[in-house]
Amino acid sequence: MNTSKLKIIGRLEQVDLPEWEFYALEAKIDTGAFTSSLHCHHIEPFKKGDANWIRFYLLDPDHESYNDRKIEMPIHDQREVKSSNGEKELRYFIQTKINFFDGSYTIEFSLTDRSAMKYPLLIGRKFLKKGPFIVDVTSTNSSKNTKTKES
Repeated sequence: MNTSKLKIIGRLEQVDLPEWEFYALEAKIDTGAFTSSLHCHHIEPFKKGDANWIRFYLLDPDHESYNDRKIEMPIHDQREVKSSNGEKELRYFIQTKINFFDGSYTIEFSLTDRSAMKYPLLIGRKFLKKGPFIVDVTSTNSSKNTKTKES
């Protein structure tokens, strides 16, 4: 691997989820987690024609970026995930765009209730391997390349 092209990211970074108009969300970079996960509530699978879809609300109403908008998307996958406390849970997965550093990437998120967690968005190794990223755990907000709500 050519280490000169690696982007150094911190343990916390701000990211944009432009398809849903969420900007400058704080994400925890977690090299101990394989998959990325997103805090949602009212997660409800449904059929749209012959396809499996999911509807949900992103974040909690008391979060500063909450917009009370119901999101509906096709289900990308459904599989069992072992949570940080060791319990297995069947989760739905979706794909969306994430703006991070100077790029836009496709990311797969598992949808789950992370209300007990400090950060609503967790980025795991599966995504980190896509980009030329290296994590500096002593740093935070290294990217500083996200839009603000005013832009």
